[in-house]
Amino acid sequence: MKALQETIDDLTADAEEVDRLVAGLEPGEWATPTPAPGWSVTHQIGHLAFIFKIAGMSAGEPEAFVAMTKSLSAGFDAAVNGALAAYVNDPPEVLLTRWRAERDAGIKALAAVPADQLVPWLVNPLPPAVLACAGMMELFGHGQDIADALGVRREYTDRIAHLVGFAVRVRDFGYEARNLTPPEQEFRFELTSPSGALWAFGPEDAEQRVTGKAADFCLLVTRRRHRDDLDLSARGAEADRWLDLAQAYRGPAGEGRRPGQFARP
Repeated sequence: MKALQETIDDLTADAEEVDRLVAGLEPGEWATPTPAPGWSVTHQIGHLAFIFKIAGMSAGEPEAFVAMTKSLSAGFDAAVNGALAAYVNDPPEVLLTRWRAERDAGIKALAAVPADQLVPWLVNPLPPAVLACAGMMELFGHGQDIADALGVRREYTDRIAHLVGFAVRVRDFGYEARNLTPPEQEFRFELTSPSGALWAFGPEDAEQRVTGKAADFCLLVTRRRHRDDLDLSARGAEADRWLDLAQAYRGPAGEGRRPGQFARP
């Protein structure tokens, strides 16, 4: 895991990239449908605003965060979706201001936590750097939805290293989301970064291996592209199965994307 300040800097840069996607939109463009069924650009930004709000609460007001999660009788996923109602009816200029305020406050709160201290989260407490990586996963996935809706081709950078490492760390989420028992054997991941560097995780002699482009790996684990449209390969039956299950977030997998829904680069 990279140093906390470097992670915070990259989280900030990713958030600013998403901001640039929507900063110049006309009011009507905020209603543009995104590939997430039923979600417009407004929904995507409202969701991100809420996620950064609760991340800031976790880091800056941990007792309030714990109390909030304990009060959610319908479950956290339902609460996240329900929170959209507090954002999606705002005029675009109001929502944009709220998103920026929640984003900045959340990042500032995370940056203020000592690197070796844990903050409460949904299941287990996390180091602030890991929670920041989870925030980058949210920005990557929902930012991709916005870019796809607006016809913008994103230029990925080596900042996605945080998301790659996070996805490897939470390899088993896809199994757990489907009530499947994760395999005991470790995987080997060998992924090529946008700059051409090789990022490797796991035992060199592992029988189960995933190789390919790191950016495509991020699209896979956020379920923003179908595996058939990505430059990723598996060796070993379990690794091949994992490419169908992979997700870097807890809870329901969602519909994902159809094969051929987006043109391959």
